[in-house]
Amino acid sequence: MTDTVAVADWQAWQRSWDRQQEWYLPDREERFRVMLDAVEAVVGPEPRILDLACGTGSISDRALRRFPGATSTGVDLDPALLTIARGHFAAEPRAEFLTVDLRDPEWTERLPHRAYDAVLTATALHWLRSDELRTLYGRIAGVVREGGVFLNADHMPDPATPRLNAADHAYQEARRARARAEGAQDWVDWWQTAARDETLAGPVAERFAIFGNPANGDHADGETQPVAWHVEALRAAGFGEARAVWCSPSDAMVLGLK
Repeated sequence: MTDTVAVADWQAWQRSWDRQQEWYLPDREERFRVMLDAVEAVVGPEPRILDLACGTGSISDRALRRFPGATSTGVDLDPALLTIARGHFAAEPRAEFLTVDLRDPEWTERLPHRAYDAVLTATALHWLRSDELRTLYGRIAGVVREGGVFLNADHMPDPATPRLNAADHAYQEARRARARAEGAQDWVDWWQTAARDETLAGPVAERFAIFGNPANGDHADGETQPVAWHVEALRAAGFGEARAVWCSPSDAMVLGLK
């Protein structure tokens, strides 16, 4: 009975994370579908996946459900989100999770495999400065096998369309306000709820020590760049082909083919 309750609790935290993320990204599931379609098209239905800045393992969760022959290594620095991921996947032998700082120049040496068919990440790398992301793209190119694929879905606004950007921003703000009025949690609310949970309180305190408390702002150092910047950076990093494979007015997904 105790084990059953524990698993159910981690599943509930996984679902609550998904709902909180969907408040910001209503097309989140579409991104995941397009991402996994691209993986299957390029490397087939049994990929070895590196889930980069994996959080609670949202990409791994969808990939392993879609691809029974897949395996996934999730890496992240956030102790709270990794706690949820490890709990949620405790009975899943195809998934493993490592504490990794992507700013560490030696982080790839900690991976259990030298190369991966697919390296996948979503709504995470905007935490990095542009120079850090260029460096990271180079290291990612070193762990994607020849013929393998890298996909990054993230905030990639285009400064060349200011009126469209403003209109979309206003529309999304109004949509989120309606959802908040109906009880949806935002980023800050979710983290404050997690901090009050007996099981997560310790990992959340560690997380706040690393990244700061979201109530005080925790994206201060991050930068966003348009699609063209990412495409150029991926090609410079060693990917033979790179392009956008999905976009919305504010976000996009870029693919690098090794």
